[in-house]
Amino acid sequence: MRIIATLAAAAVAVAAATAVQAFCGFYVARADTSLFNKASQVVLVRDGNRTVITMANDFEGEVKDFAVVIPVPTKIEREQINVGDRSIVQHLDAYTAPRLVEYHDPDPCMRYERYKSSADSALPQSVLNEEAKNAARSLGVTIEASYTVGEYDILVLSAKESDGLIRWLQNNDYKLPRGAERVVDSYLKQDMRFFVAKVNLEEQAKLGYQYLRPLQVAYESSKFMLPIRLGTLNAKGKQELYVYALTRTGRVETTNYRTVKLPSDMDVPAFVQGEFAEFYRAMFDQQVQVENERAVFLEYAWDMAWCDPCAADPLSAQELRKLGVFWIGGQGGSKIAPMPAQGVFVTRLHVRYDGEHFPEDLVFQETGDRQNYQGRYVIRHPWKGEPSCDISQYQTEVRQRQEREARQLANLTGWDIEDIRAKIEFVGTAEAQKEPWWKRIWS
Repeated sequence: MRIIATLAAAAVAVAAATAVQAFCGFYVARADTSLFNKASQVVLVRDGNRTVITMANDFEGEVKDFAVVIPVPTKIEREQINVGDRSIVQHLDAYTAPRLVEYHDPDPCMRYERYKSSADSALPQSVLNEEAKNAARSLGVTIEASYTVGEYDILVLSAKESDGLIRWLQNNDYKLPRGAERVVDSYLKQDMRFFVAKVNLEEQAKLGYQYLRPLQVAYESSKFMLPIRLGTLNAKGKQELYVYALTRTGRVETTNYRTVKLPSDMDVPAFVQGEFAEFYRAMFDQQVQVENERAVFLEYAWDMAWCDPCAADPLSAQELRKLGVFWIGGQGGSKIAPMPAQGVFVTRLHVRYDGEHFPEDLVFQETGDRQNYQGRYVIRHPWKGEPSCDISQYQTEVRQRQEREARQLANLTGWDIEDIRAKIEFVGTAEAQKEPWWKRIWS
């Protein structure tokens, strides 16, 4: 994926403070998961062979109808299962979301020469009875464990053949789609178990929750992967998946699909501030097509100790501990001023998938790459004060910049260039229209 490097134009507000290599604009909007329908969220905490996975359910409908079947690479004990806090996942989403930021040009009469020289060179940087167990055994299915955790009844299953497992799941009201036998059989050949869950309505009523909280599972395995193939079988259209990976070492990427950085640090016209959701959806749609619907997109990679600019505060050590980050303490932080956690690197991946374009499960690897990256889109507001000097050259350069922004926005989103131009208030246009027509022929 070509990373378009029109970064000099995004550095105007930094020009007067080049000794501080940090973002100096203002964060004004973010592209969180609410922008997309059918969006699932998974948090993966990984260190060595240890994994903690948090699954935020995007289930809609009667909770009595909820059921999930998830392949896992090892047997799961009761203490390895937990019910998490949805608000922490939402916080992580907000913290890592692509963002829209803005700069304001300085007075060109006071700072123009300094701005120009810097802009030219700067780069922004349940317990089961025996009868139930015997019924399962008759189908070649072993119920290795059964638990009630919070509002969920959970079973861990293994099986000899996919046909028996499919029949057991169907007999117990797990509605599997057509084609599940082939996928289930492939997991069984990998000696994987199945983590299955339903909502215990009595427990949910006792707890008083009106929504399904995230399920968490901790396990050890050399396999660093996320099974998505079962979900593609009965999906209505393409699915949006967000993966937030938390590691000690650095950025996480997929090994069996391309991991591609989204275009970032792009200048966009000012009207995008009121249409940021539409812009980001269109831009993401366009990039998915550019990659032939077969790529996983990097939206954020950053050390959890800080952010620049912050679309939300970094997660506290206590919040990260609740997500399963086992190598840090959990006492730091407060609601007023959360303490930034050290030694945690977060990667946000976004993938739109279906069975045709993603026939394999996602396989990940940790890297030692700790280079910061964020999906960031920049609005640069022209200076609008009363000039104390001739600013015609500045206005000419701003109009050229605005035209570049229009063309860049059209390339990013596929929007019509003339529709984009019609929404831009080009600098000096009104003044230019007052001039005699012949003054503009050769200028």
